[in-house]
Amino acid sequence: MSAAGDIGRRLGSIPVVRRTLAVLLVATVVAVVGPALSPHTAIDADFDRILEPPSLSGGHWFGTDQLGRDLFVRTLEGLRTTLLVAVVSSAVSLVIGVAYGLVAGFAGGRLDAVMMRFVDALYALPFIFFVILLMVVFERSFLLIFIAIGAVNWLDMARIVRGQTLSLKQRDFVAAAKLVGVPTPRILLRHIAPNLLGVVLVYLTLTIPQVILVESFLSFLGLGVQAPATSLGTLVAGGVGPLESAPWVLLLPSAVLFVVLLCFNFLGDGLRDAVDVRLGRRDTP
Repeated sequence: MSAAGDIGRRLGSIPVVRRTLAVLLVATVVAVVGPALSPHTAIDADFDRILEPPSLSGGHWFGTDQLGRDLFVRTLEGLRTTLLVAVVSSAVSLVIGVAYGLVAGFAGGRLDAVMMRFVDALYALPFIFFVILLMVVFERSFLLIFIAIGAVNWLDMARIVRGQTLSLKQRDFVAAAKLVGVPTPRILLRHIAPNLLGVVLVYLTLTIPQVILVESFLSFLGLGVQAPATSLGTLVAGGVGPLESAPWVLLLPSAVLFVVLLCFNFLGDGLRDAVDVRLGRRDTP
């Protein structure tokens, strides 16, 4: 059985992971199709029903916000945006980080030193300053958020992949491939990259909650998703004002954000356990 198939089988045998995947799947489906099935939209304002409390019979399950907009639909829209930003930004960091780390680790020597000093230089840049600089250049857009978040998170991925590659290139199967004249790109793609699968997947699932928090933090500061679009961070920021008179405007989107973060952390822990069992670092539970 392949490494990916074995890890997937072990992952599916963990009850908490199965339940977590079910929750994430349901949340994603509801976030995608829910707003289209609702009689309300995320931008329609009803000034006669401002800050209406949550009610199953009143048509507004999560109540309304300061402009009379349906908070349930806005929460689903925000969840969809947050998940989209998290997935795309994580994919960006995955592609850049793995490619950069593979090249640096396999090349070694002076090229490796130069590439890692560049990573260190990027680490020294304040994140908020970097985001503001990108906003000045590209203006505010989804693309900007993807670039800003992905451009920071790939640094950790590159370091992890580079360290693993330095170890793997000393293995006998890599030496044998070099001996028979296998081209370097083929060695990287066919011999080293598959052996990084477990570590990369574990770090990727643990990165997604970090990306969600970064996006939420930027939106809370007003530097993230801009109106008329919304995200969970934007909803949390908007719920701070009426907290005393209408706590549901803050608490309900915050609860959805908490559940999503918890699910991804559970998934990352389960995947880490499955990889440890696969590599023999832990007994089968």
